[in-house]
Amino acid sequence: MFGHLSALTGLFTGGIGNIVGPLIIWQVKKDTMPFAASEAKEALNFNISWLLWTLILVALAFILMIVFIGVLLIPVIAILGIAWVVFSIIGGLKANEGKPYRYSLTIRFIS
Repeated sequence: MFGHLSALTGLFTGGIGNIVGPLIIWQVKKDTMPFAASEAKEALNFNISWLLWTLILVALAFILMIVFIGVLLIPVIAILGIAWVVFSIIGGLKANEGKPYRYSLTIRFIS
């Protein structure tokens, strides 16, 4: 549960907690609590993927600003931020129930 919810520290740390929180939990628990380590690793992959997708959208928005269409992507980026919070909370709740949670659109950087 804490692997998923630790990513929410990114709300208070300027985004760095999104990756550092799950990374710390995964490293600390990988030998003693396999389920917690697996869920923290899933949260880590999700947050790295989410960062990648967000950077691509922001870059695309800046490029499209030249033709004044990029402004239309600003609400999409805001919706992605809300979805990130919701998915992190859902992951934490599922892990609390003892069920593994797999995020969609996640690239498995760490397997």
